[in-house]
Amino acid sequence: MVEGKAEKPVYIYINGDNVEIRDASHVWGKLVSETEDTLRKEVGVDRARIACIGPAGENLSLIAAVMNDKARAAGRCGVGAVMGSKNLKAVVVVGSKGAPTPADREKFMQVVREKVNKLRNDPVAGGGAPKYGTAVLVNIINENGLYPHRNFQTSVFAHAYDQSGEAMAAKYLVRNKPCFACPIGCARVNKLFYLKEEVEGPEYETVWAFGSDLGINDLHTIILANHLCNELGFDTISAGTTLACAMELFEKGYIKPEELGDEPPLRFGNTEVPIYYLPKMAFRQGFGAKMADGSYRLAESYGHPELSMSAKKLELPAYDPRVAQGLGLQYATCNRGGDHIKGYMISPEILGYPRKFDPQDDSEGKIEMVKEFQETTALVDAMGLCIFTMFGLWIEDYKDLLNAFFGWDLSVEDCLRIGERIWNLERAFNIKAGLTKADDTLPKRLLEEAVPEGPHKGSVCRLEKTLPVYYKLRGWNEDGTIPESKLSELGLEWYK
Repeated sequence: MVEGKAEKPVYIYINGDNVEIRDASHVWGKLVSETEDTLRKEVGVDRARIACIGPAGENLSLIAAVMNDKARAAGRCGVGAVMGSKNLKAVVVVGSKGAPTPADREKFMQVVREKVNKLRNDPVAGGGAPKYGTAVLVNIINENGLYPHRNFQTSVFAHAYDQSGEAMAAKYLVRNKPCFACPIGCARVNKLFYLKEEVEGPEYETVWAFGSDLGINDLHTIILANHLCNELGFDTISAGTTLACAMELFEKGYIKPEELGDEPPLRFGNTEVPIYYLPKMAFRQGFGAKMADGSYRLAESYGHPELSMSAKKLELPAYDPRVAQGLGLQYATCNRGGDHIKGYMISPEILGYPRKFDPQDDSEGKIEMVKEFQETTALVDAMGLCIFTMFGLWIEDYKDLLNAFFGWDLSVEDCLRIGERIWNLERAFNIKAGLTKADDTLPKRLLEEAVPEGPHKGSVCRLEKTLPVYYKLRGWNEDGTIPESKLSELGLEWYK
């Protein structure tokens, strides 16, 4: 826990039980990769692991990420700005204590082998993801008519294949780069011809944010934009969709050409835009300063917050909720705002995990599935596992892993209750912070303007129907608050 603010830039060095606060003035203003290389050399331990911020976090951009291993991001909600506000450039860690010991190692490893085998034999976790990365979704989502284009003005992109995982593998892929001990191995290392380098990424969301959402179909531009975000320390979803919002504001005449001066025009399809404006956003220079805090603040400053495709001011990711009703409900109710991974309803609504639902279904059964997905994901997060294991595994499998490791005897219901406690505790925190039912909503466009083309032409997100049912299923009041009896039922009566 880090409290207060340092008088000058610092980093925290943790080596076993020893903790030091060291001067970081020499890396303040540096890009992420240079910061990591410098600090790793400075502590003299090659296996040191580093979480740091780039210039975006230093300059308190509300869409700044905390970066680790140079290309991995704690990306959403502006956590990089929190470190920047404390003058904390990095946390450098060298561990010394070894791994925890299972209650029954032989039994645990048997269960692990069983679950890994399930993943390797799954068509997504063992097939599409390792072969084409997360961008394998581009063609699937576009063909299903929910691949947002031009700031969600429509949800089909004619040039989707040109930025797909298949196209990336054919033209740019160097190798896969799995996370530690991962049986899936979805991450990509690609050629970046512009810099004559090999770089990590981009992932599906980033491909969309700097591709279809900006009206850009040049994959090399997308790879470069992703690399810039990694070096500057940006959330790629929020950075890309903020540019998309700016493009629509420019298209509609709210941003005047004279405001940009000699800077590139904010036109959809202009490949100059992400490459030029991302550094300007990170350093709060020129028109980039107006975009540094995300799409909501930008659109609000021009009197048109409805053009920010966000929920609770967090930019929405790469799926149109007018097509997938469960995902729309997840976007609106997610405790951290417009987010997909805390309840990835694309799995049941498009991919068929753990069972298939029609994306337009808005029945109570679908809403129950939203609740179950949110709670299962909370459990998986608490276990420290990747949510991509949910392609192939489900609540019963996570129960087996927990029981085998700890020697417990949890039921499926017990595991879901763990997730429910987490979800309700987060909700209770938000209520204390001032959020209300009015924040459980989506942009007007997605609630009132029908999808103009594609297989789901004419649909909108029917949140007015699904939200009251969701509150009821959660045992909440009609205004979205949590009754004291519900908090007591979950053992959370202490948090009032």
